[in-house]
Amino acid sequence: MSKTGYHSTIQPNPPIAAMPSTHSSEPSEKNDGVAAVDRALHIATALANASTALTLTELSHVTKMYKSTLLRLLSSLERAGLVTHRTDKRYTLGPLAFVFGRSFEQAHGLQGAIQPILQWLVDQGTESPSFHVRHDQDRRLCLMRIDSNHSTLDRVRPGDLLPLHRGAAGKVITTLGSNLTPHPLTAADLAFTSFGERDPLCGAIAAPVFGPSASLLGAISVSGPLERFSELAVERMKALVLTAAQKATQSLGGQWPLA
Repeated sequence: MSKTGYHSTIQPNPPIAAMPSTHSSEPSEKNDGVAAVDRALHIATALANASTALTLTELSHVTKMYKSTLLRLLSSLERAGLVTHRTDKRYTLGPLAFVFGRSFEQAHGLQGAIQPILQWLVDQGTESPSFHVRHDQDRRLCLMRIDSNHSTLDRVRPGDLLPLHRGAAGKVITTLGSNLTPHPLTAADLAFTSFGERDPLCGAIAAPVFGPSASLLGAISVSGPLERFSELAVERMKALVLTAAQKATQSLGGQWPLA
């Protein structure tokens, strides 16, 4: 066979220099996929936090995304059932959000364990009790709340996103968010207070609720107008909140760290 013929048989093979281009595109594709998931979750969170259904323009304003990007992602979310496009052209969460919420409740059993304990606190005459969990790196989510019997209240509602680094419940989550420290804990290590941090006119007292393997599930807190947080009231409510947190921990299969 001639040299010319030999070379013509291998000519169709891809040049070696071209091979890396296939691999170099993979990180970009992965990054694009992660970014799309982040944006989709940002949209779902915006709808969850909205008090009413949102128009495309309103959603664009809240998420800071272009309408073209929103339409593409909303279409995918609608197909999955996480978003509903109503006949009035507004967007809201779809039925999949309810499925997620029901699954979360069934997995953790939080409502059945925590709600009666919050009511017990109200019956003891405390300020308004609530239960908070970490939402992200900067915010906590109020999952449950019962108003106290007092005539004046602070303004916290289930579903509210509050600063993680301000307030008694936030201190619980940031301080005890990992496994418990090895040294023995005291009541002083588990009762957290805040006076005028998140709201200059409000005070709060909080304690942790643990699950199996000493994992922090969230924080029970009582909060109300700062004027009612006298030294005597604070000491009384601290003891009640710690008792409530212990009851909740034991009800949810956790071990209270105090003997």
